[in-house]
Amino acid sequence: MAGKGFVRGALAALLVSAAVPAMAGDIAVHAGRLIDGTGAVPLQNVTIVIHGDRIVAVERGFTAPAGATVIDLSQATVLPGLIDCHDHITASFHKGDPIRNAVTRTSYDDEVDGINNARAELLAGFTTIRDVGAVTPVVVAIKRAVNAGLIPGPRMWVSGEALGPTGGHGDPANGLDPELSHSHWTDSVIDSPEEARRAVRRLRREGADLIKIMPSGGVMSIGDDPKVQLMTDDEIKAVIDTAHGLGMKVAAHAHGEGAINRTIELGVDSIEHGSFADARSYALMRQHGTYLVPTMLVGARVEQHARLHPEDLNPSTAEKALVIGPLLKHNLHDAYAAGVKVAFGTDTFGMSAHGENAQEFGIMVSAGMTPMDAILAATRNAADLIGDTANIGSIQAGRYADLVAVSGDPLHDITVLEHVGFVMKGGTVYKADGKPVAN
Repeated sequence: MAGKGFVRGALAALLVSAAVPAMAGDIAVHAGRLIDGTGAVPLQNVTIVIHGDRIVAVERGFTAPAGATVIDLSQATVLPGLIDCHDHITASFHKGDPIRNAVTRTSYDDEVDGINNARAELLAGFTTIRDVGAVTPVVVAIKRAVNAGLIPGPRMWVSGEALGPTGGHGDPANGLDPELSHSHWTDSVIDSPEEARRAVRRLRREGADLIKIMPSGGVMSIGDDPKVQLMTDDEIKAVIDTAHGLGMKVAAHAHGEGAINRTIELGVDSIEHGSFADARSYALMRQHGTYLVPTMLVGARVEQHARLHPEDLNPSTAEKALVIGPLLKHNLHDAYAAGVKVAFGTDTFGMSAHGENAQEFGIMVSAGMTPMDAILAATRNAADLIGDTANIGSIQAGRYADLVAVSGDPLHDITVLEHVGFVMKGGTVYKADGKPVAN
């Protein structure tokens, strides 16, 4: 199964036995239990030494280097900061007619939401997110503000607008009066390889870190079919080749088996959702090293909403949600059993609140993943998919000092991750004793 076969118990490679001299302003975190995000056996009673925004050592026992500030988490389980690889930080589901919201809410409303949502997710223990669909200048501005320390939030890798064909899942004009228009609505629409290449280059110029494509229909859009491949092979290939040439990864929203398999064969880095994947899909994922980001939390919430309040959803969405919601969990079960690489992602856009992302863990475990592999999906694997294992995803010397802590043992009860009591990002504490810390 995925996540198994890693070297266990290699303490010499994980711990620095000799104490590292502390400098003024250094921090020593005493961790009662450490799940370090590498796949190694959890360690008991260790000290994490932090200088500036980086971890400089992980030492045996509880040490208090001269000059260091000690943070006592000796009764807690410490983990790397969590990573959500499928997020929509500027999107908040607003009850009522979604078509009215589409033509009355502005990008400025989304930016205000995004600032609040970023803080909520950081305080929930998600120190890194991959945002895969938002108005490009809005989400790039939030990323830059977080990086500059102007607002609290996770580290962000952003795609900007997701690319897809006219009438596809990413077309904002779906279901609306054809005479309506908005200045950025056409930014996400590509109908040829030439338009695909131009869109990728524009997104890179505007500050995107990766590219998101919509090769199949979706659930929350109006009238398109999730089973159908809507982008042509040459359009998909043009996006992937152009993005990879610019050093950018590509995430593909794909529900139908045909779109999943062709997009994998064309070199995509991750399949988001993957609802109708089959044995051949899983074999292709293993062959190409493609990640699955299963997004089961959104499936469960949209299915629930479709049953209880279908009037709150777009036309055709409730019908599709009742089918797709349960499939996402079956898909993860089968993919995990087949040895597919899995990265954590929730598709949070407000059907569950931003900050409730960790509810995905319980669904992952109920679908058959071990608690450790679910944690690795949100640490080591997520960092690998993003492409930055040198900085995030594990507690090792040289990585960013991104730490979270919980009471109890998530390997025995994964749901304790829904109640993170301590959050540090880059050596700065944002939450302690379950309460936000003013910075």
